[in-house]
Amino acid sequence: MDWLETLVVVVHVVIAVALVGLVLIQQGKGADAGAAFGGGASQTVFGSQGSGSFLTRMTTLMAVVFFVTSFSLAIFAKQRAEVAGEAGIPTVQESTQAPASDASAPAIDEGAGSEAGAGESDLPDLE
Repeated sequence: MDWLETLVVVVHVVIAVALVGLVLIQQGKGADAGAAFGGGASQTVFGSQGSGSFLTRMTTLMAVVFFVTSFSLAIFAKQRAEVAGEAGIPTVQESTQAPASDASAPAIDEGAGSEAGAGESDLPDLE
């Protein structure tokens, strides 16, 4: 399953870059007025009709593929989250209980720290 997810991610990135390139290549609606005054439409790569319909169709196709890969990546992420929850990875849960009362907390002997065990500790010494 990992190779399929990797393939979808690679296709997603390639489509995203190609989609950006296609949008940047396209001419705006106002560019048609310039072609009427000798824009050289007969010398274009896509013929005298122009590249509008071809680029529009390619952009639409790439946008559809981009949305499909986005949706499939969301499904992969949901499956990974479910597997992580079943694997015992701890999750944060909100508690509705009141904090523990002071009576259940162990009593602290205030004088013990300065008299009895001043030099001794359970922690290891730093070297």
